Amino acid sequence: MTSGAGGLVVTIDGPAGCGKSSVAQQLARRLGWQVLDTGAMYRAAALLALRSGIEPSDGAAVAAVIRRSRIDFDWRADPPVILLDGEPVEEAIRSVEASAAASAVAARPEVRAILVESQRRIASAMPRLVSEGRDQGSVVFPDALVRFFLDAPVEERAHRRLLQLEQAGERVDELALRRAIRERDEHDRARAVAPLVRPPGAVVVDTGGTTLEQVVDRLEREVRDALRRVGAEGTAGTPRR
Repeated sequence: MTSGAGGLVVTIDGPAGCGKSSVAQQLARRLGWQVLDTGAMYRAAALLALRSGIEPSDGAAVAAVIRRSRIDFDWRADPPVILLDGEPVEEAIRSVEASAAASAVAARPEVRAILVESQRRIASAMPRLVSEGRDQGSVVFPDALVRFFLDAPVEERAHRRLLQLEQAGERVDELALRRAIRERDEHDRARAVAPLVRPPGAVVVDTGGTTLEQVVDRLEREVRDALRRVGAEGTAGTPRR
């Protein structure tokens, strides 16, 4: 199989700061597909926990509050904007506090079960989807058309994250950010449920020292080759502007 219940799926996994979101958005635009940022869903769950005064590591409590809330996207936006009970929270979920809480939230099996179900439900409603995160090719969509795993040196990933935070008006020490990313990597790879791994058969792409355009070029070639192999050349859609 090469699809989610609703159509074709391409997955992009990798550690924090390797460029998954930017690459996924650009690839989806070129293909004329929709894009799903699953990391934003876990960050939204973390933000929900923080706002509710719940310890992010309390999986049962976080899962309960997620069930009473609605984590969704505004699919009319490009890229789609994460919504928490209808409120756009894109900036709020990118804070250092929310990022740290997201790591604890994502390690809880009760939370992952709910959000994985939501991700598959989204895919079932989308004819063509580029889905990015940390377990998309290994757990959520193991039969995806193409599964990618992006990576880059910690130093480069920390610098990219630093620039993002500075653009958002936050001041962060880059050395502290490197330590935080290393800790996040270790935590994500060591967790018992859906750890960060390179899915068997995934196309591994090192984004270090390359431009966004070069990375997207590589992924687009791989996807279009896969579409030709399965006889689905006509499903790429119209590039979104």
